[in-house]
Amino acid sequence: MGKRSKLKAPAAAKRPAAPPRASVSGPAKTTVKGALKKARAAAAKPSTVPSDLRVQAKQVIRGLAKAYPDATCALTHKGAYQLLVATILSAQCTDERVNMVTPVLFAKYPDVGALAAADQSELEAIIRSTGFFRAKSNSLRGMARGVLENFGGEIPRKLEDLITLPGVGRKTANVVLGTVWGIASGIVVDTHVKRITNLLGLVTSTNPEQIEQDLMPLIPQSEWVDFSHRLIHHGRRICIARRPQCPICPLLSCCRRVGLPPLE
Repeated sequence: MGKRSKLKAPAAAKRPAAPPRASVSGPAKTTVKGALKKARAAAAKPSTVPSDLRVQAKQVIRGLAKAYPDATCALTHKGAYQLLVATILSAQCTDERVNMVTPVLFAKYPDVGALAAADQSELEAIIRSTGFFRAKSNSLRGMARGVLENFGGEIPRKLEDLITLPGVGRKTANVVLGTVWGIASGIVVDTHVKRITNLLGLVTSTNPEQIEQDLMPLIPQSEWVDFSHRLIHHGRRICIARRPQCPICPLLSCCRRVGLPPLE
């Protein structure tokens, strides 16, 4: 018999190569969880906040300018008279509520002359929902009379003159001067500015006048007006009193978070 031929087993079929995995890069790679983790890590490092208050203040100013470039006064007004009235009404009251009241108020009392001659009970009825309506009515009528008698019916453009009017303190005067005429006479310290500057660690006082005096050397005068407007917007949108949104805060890297618990 002849030699048996060796039969070769058929070669195993090759599996098709798996398609290459798509690489993930850019924003898609950063998850919400990752962002929160980074934020917590940044907040946990004391070294991220400058020890020098002036350097920290510059970082805060830059962060606010980037986040709120167009921030302005939230009180609806046309001119100094209307803003002065609205600011007096805003004491212990939200800007939203004041903006609901002022259209009726200004329709009835369009200038200081009309306001000075206003009937007390009628004025109280219009502004009742802003709170402390009796005291505010007295302040509004007194302010209007003071403008007529001492300043010829024109709202004065000097802080020292404005604060002689009933119901007008430094904060109100600073609001009017800065917003209407761009006069940086001081820094407006309302409840938002008071709270947030303490959280940031820029100040340690709870007295508005002392806070203003402490901030003025840290903040360039050219930034005084915008600084207050932007910080107030920040307090309404991100640094909310009862639920501050620290992980998404544009100021997290330069905030000492004074009095707040560590980010979990």
